[in-house]
Amino acid sequence: MAERQKLYEGKAKIIYATNDPDVLISYFKDDATAFNAQKRGQIADKGIVNCKVATHLFQLLESQGVATHWIETPSEREMRVRAVKIIPLEVVVRNLAAGSLCKQTGLALGTVIAPPLVEFYYKDDALGDPLLTRDRIRIMDIADEAQINELIRLAEEINTILQTFFQRCQITLVDFKLEFGLDQANNILLADEISPDTCRLWDQAKSDQADRVLDKDRFRQDLGQVAEAYQEVLQRILAQFNRK
Repeated sequence: MAERQKLYEGKAKIIYATNDPDVLISYFKDDATAFNAQKRGQIADKGIVNCKVATHLFQLLESQGVATHWIETPSEREMRVRAVKIIPLEVVVRNLAAGSLCKQTGLALGTVIAPPLVEFYYKDDALGDPLLTRDRIRIMDIADEAQINELIRLAEEINTILQTFFQRCQITLVDFKLEFGLDQANNILLADEISPDTCRLWDQAKSDQADRVLDKDRFRQDLGQVAEAYQEVLQRILAQFNRK
């Protein structure tokens, strides 16, 4: 079997070419990073868990009319995805105050944000992924006004779907990061992944600020039992899908 051509390796995934230029393979790694990769480590079976979680959430969103890059999941660590030109923005949706929002604004952890806040961050490690305004996005020629509006609309729609789903899992969706890309026809597709790596998820059955965390904050904050938290999220998601 010929060695696959690696196109890109990021912090959490490796992207490989296929025989079809419109289709890529996304391989999920166990590597974990935080604080702009200043903290590094590994989480046991993280790649397997995140691939499964993202697969099920992409399927959920597709069933609700949200176009994604997901095609199929041929193995436990790999997705076949549509090739897209990634828009270099992290689109962050915040339902409760946490993380950098608390540090930068003084809002108390867990403050309800209504309506939810949609923010844009420039995907550039050298610049520290800075927060961008709509005007900065335009003058940097990252996206035009119509695309910015569509990204906000999609983010809000995805948030509504995911909040409802995670509520059934007895998990609070605190905030999450989305990435989007343009296909050959210039359509905006949801890309990357949705997983405990990219979401803040709190167990509704627990009130302790540390115990309730079911996401990468366990790694960021050295809370321990990181792999167990990821597995718990996966099992709750699978339980909901099995009820259908």
